[in-house]
Amino acid sequence: MNRIEVYDTTLRDGAQAEGISFSVEDKRRIALLLDELGVAYIEGGWPNPKSPKDVEFFALARELPLRHATLAAFGSTCRVGAAPEDDEQLRALLDSGAPALTIFGKSWDLHVAEVLRCSRDENLRMIEESVAFLREAGREVIFDAEHFFDGWRADSAYALETLRAAERGGAARLVLCDTNGGSLPRQIAEAVEASASVVTTPLGIHVHNDSGCAVGNTLLAVEAGCVQVQGTLNGYGERCGNADLCVIVPNLALKLGCQCLAAPDGVRQLRHVAHAVAEIALVEPDPRQPYVGNSAFAHKGGMHQDGMVKQPRSFEHVEPESVGNDRRYVLSEMAGTAAVQMKVAKLFPRLTKRSPEVLELLRRVKEMENAGYEFEAADASFELLALDVMGRRPTLFDVTRMTVLVKETAPNVAEVFAEAALQLRVNGDAVSGVADGDGPVHALDNAVRQAIGPRFPRLADIRLTDFKVRVVSGKEGTAAKVRVVITSTDGHHSWTTVGAHENIIWASWLALVDGYHYGLLMNEAGEVVPTQ
Repeated sequence: MNRIEVYDTTLRDGAQAEGISFSVEDKRRIALLLDELGVAYIEGGWPNPKSPKDVEFFALARELPLRHATLAAFGSTCRVGAAPEDDEQLRALLDSGAPALTIFGKSWDLHVAEVLRCSRDENLRMIEESVAFLREAGREVIFDAEHFFDGWRADSAYALETLRAAERGGAARLVLCDTNGGSLPRQIAEAVEASASVVTTPLGIHVHNDSGCAVGNTLLAVEAGCVQVQGTLNGYGERCGNADLCVIVPNLALKLGCQCLAAPDGVRQLRHVAHAVAEIALVEPDPRQPYVGNSAFAHKGGMHQDGMVKQPRSFEHVEPESVGNDRRYVLSEMAGTAAVQMKVAKLFPRLTKRSPEVLELLRRVKEMENAGYEFEAADASFELLALDVMGRRPTLFDVTRMTVLVKETAPNVAEVFAEAALQLRVNGDAVSGVADGDGPVHALDNAVRQAIGPRFPRLADIRLTDFKVRVVSGKEGTAAKVRVVITSTDGHHSWTTVGAHENIIWASWLALVDGYHYGLLMNEAGEVVPTQ
């Protein structure tokens, strides 16, 4: 089995993504997650006087209990005309205490002439002497050949000379970088093969995704001889991002048979770590991200679902559990009886896809979705519907009268508030509640709690955490049908419910009622148990 090193640069290259900014504590948490995953290297940032946050992180990182990963600090070669020992940022790299130091140097003659504005020989000197200086200080040195593939296309002989210079300096790895992200797979493979023929130092690959080929380019580079892959979790990075390790790692491990993570269950932790890092980065996970996205193993088409029930390999290229994901059968107007039967299996395990109850439930789902409902992201409402079809759903309360008003505090004053008055029936008893709120839904929520809170003490633990409204059809303008999706929690479990109607208040009420019922019927395991 081939051993491939995974070098993660989420904390440095990933932090250059638009909209992402990691605090020192964020970096600490992500570093521990990456170590849990079992990557070989964690690039913590570029420690220098202009980046005090990175300096602080490396000071903190000396105490991190890393079990699998080696911490790496990032920087550049020395300045034009300067000796490495006199270069402030090289000194800062050593002061970071990181056991591995990654420095980049120019491999494209365009950058040498127009960015560095020095001679080609001076650039080669800077590379060789900088690597040697850090190597002599006892550190492992990784050389990133910046813009290597652009340099290869412009002047392959000189691009290869930059690799030889780093090799003479004692670099442990020579990493070929597609910094602009514009290279295509065949160009990557040819350049890697040529590089492997002129240097003996192991090669690595670092590519960006500007042409949409980052993952494919990385895999081809490995097949062409690279032993280290660099990338970021979830593909975070500048412009279009870096190569996504959440896709690269399972492709290497599950498709190419490579050993690439030190943790025994590292590949199975991918989804957990990917979503945990997304949460820290305050970035919504991409549901269609290969392997780890919520939709990666979601089956919606009726024929697909039927095939999956008979043989999972018929519509899945790997088992979802292999990357820590789950298989989902999505309910929609395209769903078949197999999907409905699978969705209700935990509630009614004896049902088959030919059971009359399953056929009726499928009919109700399609009928309601035609009326504006959407059950794909509202499992709680679906389970309550299933209980209703089976005649096993208790009605804890129902509404007999509702009035909702929106008022302003005074003429020409922007402050407004809502008032809701409810009359409900609980076990034949009439109860009522009147309450204010910031908006109509808030007022309804408060009125319900006032009316039935004393009879259902658990209601105090239930609160709304998300409220979304979508126009289902825009043909009728302001009279269009709307769909309301509400997420609720009791502090331990979360569930999502849906309502649809031309009246947004009533659509909200339908979603609220389902949310209350599901939370009040739920047991300690977070499941709703059918009544006898």
